[in-house]
Amino acid sequence: MDKAAVVAGIAGELNETERAVDAALVHATGMVQAMIAGRTALGISPIAAADSQAKVMAAIAALSTARDAVVACHEEMAKDHRRMGWGTYALGTLDKPAESESRPPVRNVLRAV
Repeated sequence: MDKAAVVAGIAGELNETERAVDAALVHATGMVQAMIAGRTALGISPIAAADSQAKVMAAIAALSTARDAVVACHEEMAKDHRRMGWGTYALGTLDKPAESESRPPVRNVLRAV
């Protein structure tokens, strides 16, 4: 296997790891939303679910720490890559829309109050 293929494989794993941590954060925050909505719909006191909700929030904090570590890993790997003189390998983001897809215009939703 040549150097470029190995580097591309590692970069792909790094990108997948970053995506997985982000997805876990999205799911965990959705869990908090579901807990609050469910508790409200059932008319349950916020006190009754406080401990379990705190546990999910602790998990979100841990996932945030994990995300910071993965980003730091990415930065260190880029430094190592440059130090070894391997030039620049850029895969770019994998979430780019196809050229045929046009993005809707961004609308300013903030207003002066």
